[in-house]
Formats: sequence, C-alpha cells, structure tokens
Amino acid sequence: MIRKSPRFLHRFARDERGATIVEFGFVAPVLVLTLLGAFDVAHTLYMRSVLQGVVQKVGRDSSLEGNDETSAQTAIDDKVRAQVRALANNATISITRRFYKTFSTAAAAQAETWADTNGNGTCDGPNGSTPGEPYQDANNNSTWDRDGGNSGQGGAKDATLYTVTVSYRRMFPLYNLINAGNTTTVRAATILKNQPYDDQATYGAPVARNCT
Repeated sequence: MIRKSPRFLHRFARDERGATIVEFGFVAPVLVLTLLGAFDVAHTLYMRSVLQGVVQKVGRDSSLEGNDETSAQTAIDDKVRAQVRALANNATISITRRFYKTFSTAAAAQAETWADTNGNGTCDGPNGSTPGEPYQDANNNSTWDRDGGNSGQGGAKDATLYTVTVSYRRMFPLYNLINAGNTTTVRAATILKNQPYDDQATYGAPVARNCT
C-alpha cells in the first residue's frame, strides 16, 4: 500500500487545475438558455417592426386610385406575404380590410345598434318561429356588423382599416423546456383614407332588418 505524505495531500488540495471547466459546466446551460430567450425575443421584435413598416406601405398603396380592384389588392397583399415569409417561411398570414365612412367611426368600431333580446352580446338569427333579433343596418350591407364596418377596401374617401395577423412557430426551442406555447402571433394594422378619386358612395338612411 502506497501512503501519501501530508505534503502531497496539501499540494493536491491547493491544485486548481481543471476548475474552470467545472465552473463552465455549471454556467453553460444557464447561458445557453438566456441566449436562446434573447434571440427569440429579438426575432419577434424584428418581425413586429418589419410587419408594421410593410403594412404602412401597402396600406398607402391600397388607398390609391385603381387599387380597389381585386387583382390590385391581391398583388399588394402578396408583397406582405413575401416580406413575412422572408423572416418566417412557415407563417400563417391573415389579411383583412374593413372600411368605414369616417376615421371616427373606424376608431370607435362600435357594433350596429340591435335589440339584444337574449343578452348574449351578439345579434342572433331566427330560432324556430322566433325571428332574428332586429338591428339597424347603418351601412346597408344587409348584415349585422360587430365593429360597424364593412368588408373590403371601400370607395373614395372611405377610411380603411388594413390588418395583418401573422402566426408562426418560435425560432428557438426554449419554450418547449418550460412548457410554454411554441407559437408567436404578431399583429399590425393601419387606418388610411382612400384618395378622393371619385365621389364617395352615398350612405343611405339605416334600414331596419332582422339577423339571419
């Protein structure tokens, strides 16, 4: 049996060689998770910034004369899709247009007046022999609108709300480790008034209808 001298044991106790790699083993997981989280947040912020910029641009393009045609709007929307998919090629993209007579009605986004007879907060259609709840069709589009708007780009001088919603899987797997959602949703919107390239469509008096 080999006996170690007290001097050898003393040198061994003071030997710090290899301590750095042990410390790094403790720190590395925390550092990697922190970096992944920072990269994920930074990518989301960048996506939000890019999306808001392109939405402002195409919103202005949509308000120009001639861009109220379906083919022109499709070409404009494709610019948004191309920009988004350059950052997240697996993204689900939803694009909507809602137009209002004025900016104030667009900002208010109030439902058309209706008799909420069952108190559920929505205008319901007929139920058996009971007719649909009555409402005032303020924009004369033959349907009850929860936000008071109408679908599409609208006409001259109308205020159009252009909205893009993007959902995509997170770029980094950090949230799988903490049992959180792995999908990011980013939304951007702009309200712009169409150019006065023609007389604005006449809005008639509200018509009393029943929900379908």
